[in-house]
Amino acid sequence: MNTEKSLKKTVTFFEALAIVVGMIIGSGIFLKPGIVLNNAGTPWMSILAWGIGGIITLASALSVAEIAAAIPKSGGLYTYLSELYGGVFGYLLGWVQAVISYPASVAALAIAFATYSGYFLPLNGWQQKLLAVCILAFILIMNVIATKFGGIIQTVATVGKLIPVVGIVGVGLFSNLAPGFGGIEASAAGAGFGVAVLGTLWAYDGWISVTNMAGEIKDPAKTLPKVISIGVIFVIAVYVLFNIAVFKALPYGQIISSPTPGADAAEALFGNGGGAFITAGIIVSVLGALNGYLMTAARVPQAMGENNQIPFSRVLRSIHPKFQTPANALIFQSVLAVIYIFSGTFNTLTDLLVFVLWIFFTMGVFGVFILRHKMPPEKGRYRVPLYPVTPIIGVAGGIYILASTIISDPLRSLVGIGITLAGLPVYYVLSRKKR
Repeated sequence: MNTEKSLKKTVTFFEALAIVVGMIIGSGIFLKPGIVLNNAGTPWMSILAWGIGGIITLASALSVAEIAAAIPKSGGLYTYLSELYGGVFGYLLGWVQAVISYPASVAALAIAFATYSGYFLPLNGWQQKLLAVCILAFILIMNVIATKFGGIIQTVATVGKLIPVVGIVGVGLFSNLAPGFGGIEASAAGAGFGVAVLGTLWAYDGWISVTNMAGEIKDPAKTLPKVISIGVIFVIAVYVLFNIAVFKALPYGQIISSPTPGADAAEALFGNGGGAFITAGIIVSVLGALNGYLMTAARVPQAMGENNQIPFSRVLRSIHPKFQTPANALIFQSVLAVIYIFSGTFNTLTDLLVFVLWIFFTMGVFGVFILRHKMPPEKGRYRVPLYPVTPIIGVAGGIYILASTIISDPLRSLVGIGITLAGLPVYYVLSRKKR
């Protein structure tokens, strides 16, 4: 069964844009300002760090967008690496994403939803896990019934999560509650500007997952470059303005000492109800990210099934005869996520694989050079602006993250590589079967 002929092209431009924005903006925007500020030393250096992190992300996004326009197939980075570097590289990424990374991220987001819900409804540990499973089941059912429902949830959640952000930005920019930018001295505890930029790059992560949906996006060759570019530029503006608003609403010391500077800014601007306001925004934000991750995650094992690169390929690649959705792949990802929820291993697994995933991501950005060699750009097809400077910036950002990760935690990086290479025996067994 061929993916491109079986999956309906129901994902619109705005739904694809909501996936990009909704998967980048999670809870990090509400929690990260203090960490980045503490490392950068001053508010203006912090703003610069968010800007540079955004430029690196945008450069990567614009580069991958050219690949997406040239190879508008489902599976995203898994498919691009397979086409540009060879099947084994695509398989190793798909193996890590389908079996560990995506379901562990889904589990982490489901638990985060239940944890933040405890602000309004106190829950013990088991009750949190049950709520996490229930919200995951709801998202699963909606996406199985129709990709359109997943798109609607994503759009509504993305708009909802922006309400508290817009509220804080709109009021905070005109407030004078805290000392001015110029009167704040550098923090002696700051770890450095480079570490601050690194922190912002984590907050910009997630946009590439929209490429997993290429087979279901209307006119993907034109739509993907637009939604990726517009989405990332929009998020950069939101992050910069949000941080300026927080800096104007709170004093320096409170920002760097608080684990929840976003909620503190909301309380300073809107009174006692500000904490509830921002917590509700985080819950909606996490819900949108959860929906986006499950929706896009299922397209990886489904695409791998098309290539017979995963056990039970026939089951995972099949499309529901009535709903025309990758139901089996969605259920597969959800079952793994539930296992990770009850085992409590999701954070450990995602941390172990950060280094490996950035290796593949950097290869993806560099892939635009290989693409230009293999498939010279056709007239009218999207091309990355300012080539080759733009992809060089993106690759440099990826190398910086990899180097920083090795220096800060070499053992964890090596374990991540080991987990990834553990999938090779399966690859060779399946390859032999195909032959």
